[in-house]
Amino acid sequence: MNPVDALNEIAFRLEYDRAPQFKVQAFRRASAAIAAFSPDELAARAADGRLKATKGIGASTFEVIQEALAGDVPARVEKLRVAATSPLTAAGEALKTKIRGDLHTHSEWSDGTTPIELMVDAALTLGREYIALTDHSPNLTVAHGLTAERLNEQLDVVERLSRASTSSGLRLLTGIEVDILDDGSLDQTPELLDRLDVVVASVHSKLRADKGTMTKRMLGAVTEPHTNILGHCTGRLIEGSRGTRPPSEFDAQRVFDACAANDVAVEINARPERTDPPDELIALALEAGCLFSIDSDAHAPGQQGLLDYGIERAAQLGVPASRIVTTWPVEKLLEWSRASR
Repeated sequence: MNPVDALNEIAFRLEYDRAPQFKVQAFRRASAAIAAFSPDELAARAADGRLKATKGIGASTFEVIQEALAGDVPARVEKLRVAATSPLTAAGEALKTKIRGDLHTHSEWSDGTTPIELMVDAALTLGREYIALTDHSPNLTVAHGLTAERLNEQLDVVERLSRASTSSGLRLLTGIEVDILDDGSLDQTPELLDRLDVVVASVHSKLRADKGTMTKRMLGAVTEPHTNILGHCTGRLIEGSRGTRPPSEFDAQRVFDACAANDVAVEINARPERTDPPDELIALALEAGCLFSIDSDAHAPGQQGLLDYGIERAAQLGVPASRIVTTWPVEKLLEWSRASR
């Protein structure tokens, strides 16, 4: 097994298992440290002790590299493969076969952990036909949100990567997770939003505002012509390293009616710590006639695999595949996402 592939697979599987980031990053750093070496040079460095002294290589990662160089599948890889679990039932597996893409992912340009290239590689590994890169907007300074200038720079990078990835069978879409500001407007210039394939609008601040204020704010975003997806609508956290957070209060009937009227998809956020919206709100959105987008909200390559949790919820709650925009071919998806601009 190629040592770089072995290290990356371990990092990927640890991310899916939601392991602490310091463990994941140890394997990603080691992969980056050896990526430029030819197989012969890597073997020579491992044999004469230079590899052990290389920055980014620790005892665990050195062991993985040695086992891979010997032609074996490293024990750590085997162990993680055997221990791998899936939340999918038969109904979830059936729906998964219809899922083509993921419209909510992050890179190191904002608060993701890796370069865009690694997110693309993971999407290819998972068999995605398309993913949207949706880093944060400038208002979310804690997440290093993209100013207009930085977003312009990223669009150039994405255009270059998209040309390369398309030949591999993946379409990399331009996008943003844009903050819904206090007055319901979106946190980026209309000119830039016009250029994007996908706009996910989410509330990240003042989540404990009163019901009337939050409803007005969300309605402003849903009726904004650039909005395609209403992201993690309650903002709740039910587990995880960030602790827990109660859902925001808003008039869900009015908001979902507006989503249906404006062809805005309600996101089924697959992150287990979010599981957002709650089941009863998905049922309400279904009744209102909403579209849905099952998204990973991945901040690391392996987290794209967490899409399975959202797929299983959608299957169990009876969301028809035809109303899930991420089951659509990319041409139909883009026709929908650009229709109101």
